[in-house]
Amino acid sequence: MAHISESTASFRVIGDLLDPEEITKLLGASPTFSHRKGEVITGRTTGTKREARFGIWLINASKRVPENLDGQVEEVLSQLTDDISVWKDLGGQFVLNLFCGLFMKEGNEGLTISPKTLLMLGQRGISIDLDIYDPADENSKQEPRKE
Repeated sequence: MAHISESTASFRVIGDLLDPEEITKLLGASPTFSHRKGEVITGRTTGTKREARFGIWLINASKRVPENLDGQVEEVLSQLTDDISVWKDLGGQFVLNLFCGLFMKEGNEGLTISPKTLLMLGQRGISIDLDIYDPADENSKQEPRKE
């Protein structure tokens, strides 16, 4: 089995009452992107304006070719607080997830996530969401959805 060809990853905090400035203070890093629920957002490619259905705070990891989710998790979490009580408080109020895009070039590619990475995510209450793009999918080179 071949290794997944490419991966993208974003750590996200999502919720209706999310205040991006407060999340920045608690986690100790500035987001790549954030907005409050109800804020008007302009689409990057289309320029279409829409109202945000929920608040979001996210930080992107560097794209990896070939896939390296372990490295992407380390890249993101090394920028954020190690205080597990902060993570537990955030997890009690918001959805915390690592949103990943996995891009295959062949029909049978795979990946392994190390126990260390799983433990770091688990201790912080972070789930993993995977979008897997088939090599035959004509949209496979698009960026994964943000919300």
